[in-house]
Amino acid sequence: MSEASRSILEAALALPETERAEIVERLLESLPPDIDGGDETLAAELERRRSEMERGEDEGIPWSELKRLS
Repeated sequence: MSEASRSILEAALALPETERAEIVERLLESLPPDIDGGDETLAAELERRRSEMERGEDEGIPWSELKRLS
């Protein structure tokens, strides 16, 4: 990852969760479609998870915790 990309990522991670989610959606939209339809499956899963978060059914996992798990 370039230094510019790293700086952008750090700035994005400092944003509120709703703004980070919007950035993720916009970035995914900017990528070329997957030939095998995987993008549709991913989009459906992301939408399901976003809806759960907005309804308060899933608080998610903080990035710092998730990063430690991987």
